[in-house]
Amino acid sequence: MTEATEQEKALRLATEAGHILLENGAEISRVEQTMEHIASAYGVSDESFFVLSNGIITTGQQYARAEFIPIRGTQLSRVVDVNQLSRDVSAGRVPLDELASRLQAIRTSKGKPWWEVVAGIALGVASFSILFGGSLVDAAATFACGLLLGAFMTFVGAHLSRIFGNLLGGLVGGLLCVLAVTLGFGEHLPNMIIGTIIALVPGVPFTNGMRDLANEDYIAGATRLMDAFLAFLCIALGVVLAFIVEGLFAGGLMQLSTPAIDPVASAWYIQLPAAFIGTVGFSALFGAPRKYYVDCGIVGMLGWAVYLLTATAASLHVVGAAFLGALTVAAVSSVLAVVRKCPTTVFLICGIIPLVPGGGIFWTAYYLVGDQLRLAATTGFTALKVTIAIAGGIILMGAIAGRVKRRKVNGE
Repeated sequence: MTEATEQEKALRLATEAGHILLENGAEISRVEQTMEHIASAYGVSDESFFVLSNGIITTGQQYARAEFIPIRGTQLSRVVDVNQLSRDVSAGRVPLDELASRLQAIRTSKGKPWWEVVAGIALGVASFSILFGGSLVDAAATFACGLLLGAFMTFVGAHLSRIFGNLLGGLVGGLLCVLAVTLGFGEHLPNMIIGTIIALVPGVPFTNGMRDLANEDYIAGATRLMDAFLAFLCIALGVVLAFIVEGLFAGGLMQLSTPAIDPVASAWYIQLPAAFIGTVGFSALFGAPRKYYVDCGIVGMLGWAVYLLTATAASLHVVGAAFLGALTVAAVSSVLAVVRKCPTTVFLICGIIPLVPGGGIFWTAYYLVGDQLRLAATTGFTALKVTIAIAGGIILMGAIAGRVKRRKVNGE
């Protein structure tokens, strides 16, 4: 094989690695760095990679390729596998011919079994219903709704467009919770719906969009955040439709009281385990490797602990508490990434979910249906501020971690 042919093959395989990373939840900077490391390891020095949220452009001395990468379901285990493969390539342990077969094996590797994903969703939504003020009875009812919603997402939603899938998921989740309360299974409908719709939250584009902004990838960051906000809107619209359908059969909109806080489930010794279990559940949904489930759970629990401590004991506004919680999640994720030799993305995407303002999505949708526009605007604006606070915490810690890494590379 001539040198030119080898370099062309190296660029093609580097692009293949970037493709796997991008479609499975990696941030832009990781995709670019991995491609550069693989290319340089095989002697390519004149390469150029331009990565967008759904595409990669690769150029070399005698090579050019543009590849469109559709958005698919996230499998963080493949991100971990490609990251480890990149380390092996940089260490000179992978011949060029072997790289192709290993990338193919990663790309065709099976995701989580359906039962593990469904069980993870059920555990996650049940735990998060507690975090948002629900009782243990609400958690049991939400667990049952989560099993049905998880099955719907796995066998039906996965074959729909993302917009229609989120809208229909919000509708199904809302109707399941309404039905459960109507049958006497569950005490506080809002807490159940809030917990249930968290399963639909676009954690990957939301988190990576903020990380891309922190890394000054403004086009990709803005695109991913726009995708996340569109998903939030579709979920809220689905919940709105659920209330409309319920109102048609009940003769009017169900009247809900202000958010309930169960005195038993709100104790810290229940809240913290619930945050841990809920984060572990969603780690299965996002396809994180099983060996990192406990780590992800710890990240989510610590972030929620800081949020509770600052919001209750210190009486800090929820916006400030969300900022400090997100800062904690990002910081612990960065440390674990070094200790466990695993991409920060795995811990960050899973650990940030407890802080997502699911309550804001629900109450904004409910007030809109009830024509209470002032309350809808107030609730929606608060949710937006919490979202910005979470983004600020992730971006700030990302900037700090990036600066530390650059100083380490430069030997400062």
